[in-house]
Amino acid sequence: MSPLSTTRPASAGGHSLTDQLGRPLRDLRLSVTDRCNLRCTYCMPGEVFGPDFAFLPRAELLSFEELERLSRVFVGLGVNKLRLTGGEPLLRKGLPELIARLTAIDGVQDIAMTTNGLLLPRLAADLKAAGLKRVTVSLDSLDPEVFGRMNGLGVHPDKVLDGIEAALTAGLGVKINTVVQRGVNDATLGVLWDALKDRAVLRFIEFMDVGNHNGWNLDAVVPPREVLAQLGGGFRPIQAHYRGEVAARHVDEQGHEAGLITSVTAPFCGDCTRARLSAVGVLYTCLFAGGGLDLRAPLREGASDAQLSKLLARTWRARRDRYSEERGELTAQQAGPKVEMSHIGG
Repeated sequence: MSPLSTTRPASAGGHSLTDQLGRPLRDLRLSVTDRCNLRCTYCMPGEVFGPDFAFLPRAELLSFEELERLSRVFVGLGVNKLRLTGGEPLLRKGLPELIARLTAIDGVQDIAMTTNGLLLPRLAADLKAAGLKRVTVSLDSLDPEVFGRMNGLGVHPDKVLDGIEAALTAGLGVKINTVVQRGVNDATLGVLWDALKDRAVLRFIEFMDVGNHNGWNLDAVVPPREVLAQLGGGFRPIQAHYRGEVAARHVDEQGHEAGLITSVTAPFCGDCTRARLSAVGVLYTCLFAGGGLDLRAPLREGASDAQLSKLLARTWRARRDRYSEERGELTAQQAGPKVEMSHIGG
């Protein structure tokens, strides 16, 4: 278990907003929809999110104006990085307009998006023109049978590869996220790495107990040393770009970078600087949270920016979340139900 940080560095813009464990607020992940065009088994399994599943009506989602306003308030408290998530964010109509609004906020240094990539061939150029810097594309295997089973709908990996190519052609930075599950796709990692290591940074994510329906089991978690062995070995660790970077960076002998996201075997709660806003305006201070703070109600009831800022600051200062470090100590009853990943992204 890694020790929690006790330092309290100043945040961007001279702010020093930190939580109970000394972690500053730096990153905001904005979910723009709860809908997705895949049914990945570790996120939105088809047996739960079936054809009759009731997704949120449009009126309940935060409007672009509301997302922009809340983002400005967060930036005023020290946030400098925004990431659009879902569900699948590209299903939100008019998304380039939102990106243009967010890009115009003074103090935003980086805007990225997590996507399954299926709609990038149609939208990548417009997203780049609007100000998007980077995309992280989910791709769990190049084996059509394995990937089709994991995405729940039999979608061929070539559809995602087309999206990656479109993003690169548009000038977007590209990272690839792969959720690794023992006995499911771990034997296919080497092929994925060899095919894409020259095109993008690949990040391998331990299978996590996010949400309540993904059938998580510790035995299915593949630790980092095994992942690197599957990629061919010869890796050495390199320094993180910044405090709070979720992926432990490694490079092979040719300088290709692999990131390892080890929430289970080597938790990084002590450096977590991320807040998450659901598509209906609920603020979550942890990916594994069981509840959050409703911001939509005060927003629509006429709260001022100053009032919203005070509410957010109070919530962050009270934050003590460190679920991944406590996972082994919690019983199922103590842990309780968790927010679904489809509501707040990864």
